[in-house]
This record gives sequence, C-alpha cells and structure tokens, in this order.
Amino acid sequence: MPRSDVHFDSAGLQIAGHLYAPEYSGAEPLPAVVVGHPGSGVKEQAAGLYAKRLADLGFIALAFDAAYQGESEGQPRGLEDPAHRVEDLKAGVTFLSTREEVDADRIAILGICASGGYGLTATATDHRVKAIATVSAVDITRQLRYGADGAQDPAVFQGMLDAAASARAAEAHGEGVQTFPIFPATAEEAKVGGQHLWEGYEYYCTPRAQHPRSTKALTWSSIDHMAFFDAFRFVDLIKVPLFMNVGREAVTAWMSIKAFQEAQCPKELRWIDGASHNDLYDKPQYVNPTVEKIAEFLTRVFENVAS
Repeated sequence: MPRSDVHFDSAGLQIAGHLYAPEYSGAEPLPAVVVGHPGSGVKEQAAGLYAKRLADLGFIALAFDAAYQGESEGQPRGLEDPAHRVEDLKAGVTFLSTREEVDADRIAILGICASGGYGLTATATDHRVKAIATVSAVDITRQLRYGADGAQDPAVFQGMLDAAASARAAEAHGEGVQTFPIFPATAEEAKVGGQHLWEGYEYYCTPRAQHPRSTKALTWSSIDHMAFFDAFRFVDLIKVPLFMNVGREAVTAWMSIKAFQEAQCPKELRWIDGASHNDLYDKPQYVNPTVEKIAEFLTRVFENVAS
C-alpha cells in the first residue's frame, strides 16, 4: 500500500505524518480517517498499523506523531499536552480536507488508547468529523488519577502534582527540563507493577514493538497539563456515530464503558473476547477483525452521509 511522508501545521508546529492511500483513479474522492496513536507511541507503531490496514480496505488514512513527540516539532521534547493532542487531531482533519483525493464530507477519527479520549473531545467540538471509532480508549487524566484499573491510592496523584511543582521550580532555576520515566528499568520490575504496566513495557521496551522515537519519558510539566483535562467531559455533545472496541481482559475497560454510557449519539460497543488493552495494538488475531469491523462501521456511516 503506497505510503507518503507528509507534514501539516498544528497550532504553529509542524506535525510529521504518514499518509496511507489506496490507488486513486481520480474518478471520485475517497473517505478518510485520522488515526491517533497511544500515549508514548509514534506513527510507526499501532497507529501506522491501523492506518495501513484501513488503506488496504479503501480508506485514505493519516497516522502522525503528536506535537512534542516523534518526528514532529515542539519543545520541550516529551511534553504530553492534552489540548495540543486534541488540536493535532483537528489539524489532521484540516490537512485531509484540503487534498483532492479526499472527500471532505467523509472524514472520521480513529483514536487508540489515549487518542481514543482525545478523539472523543475533538469529535465533540469539530463538526467536520462524521464518525469516531476507538480502540482501547482511555482518558489519560483518569488513568493518572485513579490508575489503569481505577484502584490507585489518591495520594499517588497528589505526589505527582508535588513533583511537577518542584520540577517547575527547578527549571526556573536553570536546572533544565525535568522528566520522569514512563516504564520501569527492567522486565522484572514491570511484571511486579501489574498487568497494564507489564503490557506497556513489553510493547514499548522490547523487540515486540519498540521504536527509537517512541517516548520513554515525559516532562513533569505534562502532569499539571493533564491534571485538569477530562476526555469525557463533552462526550454528550457528540452527534455522529461512535464505535468503541474494548478488550474483554483489559483492566482499562472501565474508562471506555464510562464514555460509552455518557455518550448520547448513535453508538456501539464491541467486546473482543480474550484481548487485553495492548493486545489490540498489534496482535493479528485481534487487530485484523477489529480493522474489518471499523471499516464496516465507517462504510455504513459514510453511505448515510452520501445519501
């Protein structure tokens, strides 16, 4: 499937993307999907896999690196800024809508993990988006505050806010950008941390899917950027169809359930038996049928748009 390197503007920063496209005859423009990557991911990982598979099924698909991460612009490196992550998705919609091979009335968002939450916010406030699909969707702030499984001691998050405040003070005194590692140093430590931590380590830090540009550390300033964000705050504003894909074994599933329950649009939640959160990133037995279901969903939605 042809892939081209592209760049587009997002609030003054150049975003690096990969555009996957079927052969375009020029007869009529094609439907398109903006694919957002998980937190700490890059376009060469899960987002790129889903984008390529969607292109195989007839969609133009854009995978990109979030601002401050991967090959995209932005300083400091490793900043996770929810407001800009939402803007990146909207900027992706803008980029696609200007291309002659794209039907601007048939553009959707697919958000994976944290981008599932970001995608819900983008869709709620951007009426150019005609459908939203998610895979293992989470609200990154809820995950920080309550833990991946929702059972984290509240004192943990308060401690992180203390550390973020101290880091800002240190930076003001010239000590440089303060960061913290996302993953443990060893597999043994990751396994002790529970299912979700181990899965993240295995995906991002082993030959399974590791990538040199994938973010392994975040700036401490990311914490207070994320603290007041709520990915599900405006989910009731979404009026277009929503299709959520959740692994039955995912400890994060409670977040997708919450978003689904609060949504008031046409909606469908699909459980994937046997799959955990990260299984849906790259394991063929889960990814292949999920892509096919997403493609079927988008085709139905876009047929109604066309009519």
